[in-house]
Amino acid sequence: MSIRIVLIGTTHPGNIGAVARAMKNMGLDDLALVQPRYFPHDEATARASGADDLLQNAMLTESLADAIADCVYVAGASARSRTIDWPCLDAKDAAARLVEESMKGKVAIVFGPEKTGLSNAELDHCDTLLRIPSNPEFSSLNLAMAVQVVTYEIRAAMSEKLPEYEMDAPAASSEELEHFYSHLETVLTDLQFLDPDNPRHLMRRLRRLFIRARPDQNEVNILRGILTAIDRSRGGAS
Repeated sequence: MSIRIVLIGTTHPGNIGAVARAMKNMGLDDLALVQPRYFPHDEATARASGADDLLQNAMLTESLADAIADCVYVAGASARSRTIDWPCLDAKDAAARLVEESMKGKVAIVFGPEKTGLSNAELDHCDTLLRIPSNPEFSSLNLAMAVQVVTYEIRAAMSEKLPEYEMDAPAASSEELEHFYSHLETVLTDLQFLDPDNPRHLMRRLRRLFIRARPDQNEVNILRGILTAIDRSRGGAS
């Protein structure tokens, strides 16, 4: 199954082990850890309760971008309210979408640190915000519990018949899109359309636009070709 669970900045090693156990319960085996505070650790192994192979094979990275570079669709799990709207799906609908997108390539569900959750900058790398319906007065779930809920919904979604897809080109990966966003920001800054001292608001909205459009590799190449042509017409270089 082409579905990766990504944990960012996990502070308690026992939570990593409990997540590995929850994943193995539901048939997932692709775990990525972004700057965990303590790993490997005996408590992670103990809490994994037999899912040691997931810990041994876990991907360790220094950044979220590295953990999802090969992914074509990314969901960020968070219970925090946001000042800017993100595309949002509940756990059941997100699971169905993730299973659907996994037919095109690797997908990921990202979980933030236990105390703070995902930052807005981390959500910028995600295609949708994933929410688990819960008591609004007590909405924060333990990390492993949240992973268990999401992975259960994924397993349930896998049992449903899914349509076959005929694609003109492979879906663009997260890494390819990040290169495009960086190129776009550079060109917009050169055109003085974007204020380099305060680019975040505009770029975040443009990311949302392209997330809705879901460009494939060919379309991203076309967009970057347009940006390169703009550079050349102004005597710049990319």
